[in-house]
Amino acid sequence: MKAITLDKYGSADDLRLTDVPDPKVAPAEVLIRVKAAGVNPVDWKLAAGYLDPIMEVRFPLISGWDVAGVVERVGLDAGEFAVGDEVFGYARKDWAQNGTYAELVSAPVRTLARKPAALTWEQAAGLPLAGLTAYQCIKRVGLRTGETLLVHAAAGGVGSLAVQIAVALGARVIGTASERNHAFLRELGAEPVTYGDGLADRVRQLAPEGVDTALDFVGDGAVDVSQQLLRNRERVASITEGEVEEKGGHYVWVRPNAADLADLAELADARKITVHVEHALPLAEAAEAWRLSQAGHTRGKIVLTV
Repeated sequence: MKAITLDKYGSADDLRLTDVPDPKVAPAEVLIRVKAAGVNPVDWKLAAGYLDPIMEVRFPLISGWDVAGVVERVGLDAGEFAVGDEVFGYARKDWAQNGTYAELVSAPVRTLARKPAALTWEQAAGLPLAGLTAYQCIKRVGLRTGETLLVHAAAGGVGSLAVQIAVALGARVIGTASERNHAFLRELGAEPVTYGDGLADRVRQLAPEGVDTALDFVGDGAVDVSQQLLRNRERVASITEGEVEEKGGHYVWVRPNAADLADLAELADARKITVHVEHALPLAEAAEAWRLSQAGHTRGKIVLTV
């Protein structure tokens, strides 16, 4: 099969489209013919060696954890799916090596759910990691109907999904973004505010009594600003600041979860959430996809088509 590979820790310049053996299919796994693969910042961060202290990486490395495709073969004791099923998932295993930037990928059934019919292949591939991150953060802070949620970096891949999920739950959402993304946030159902100096005062103009919960998807002091605005300082979750737990909040590292994926699929099929795909590039252009991701200005998601 064709796959994007990396022979050692490196950058976008080191990615190569190569021929590699088809993956083996272990018990409780299925083989997926990939239609699209999501691109996430963690992909190039892992490939650069940033996660080496905490995660085993084996080479040659095929990057990518997000996938949407069709089941081509079913492994032993993997009766949750059948050949021909359309699936999507966050196909993260216990170590990184055989990822989703490929024509085929084997994935544990615990990482998959049936693809939402309402989404294209590209949209479905952009949903798993970002959607699970948003959903699991929202659950961690215990957001309830009628509460106010502050989302930092609300126009990004994770943030835009967090906005939609929260609105679907009946919450009021205030989202930070650059002014060019304010109209986009309004379309999603959020009240936009510009990030940067004076953010707390701008949020107070919209919510004089403060906010109930907050999600940090950007870092750069967002937890501290959130805790100035929260009625309960513990109801903040961050995916960027490990010190948030020392401040009483929650650090979230997204986990594969088939039930959560199914919940996201249900929301998508009910037209309550969608995935904005900013860039869809061919598999061979994975390096360009990484450069776009590293620039940090993408609205929504970047995906590779296979």
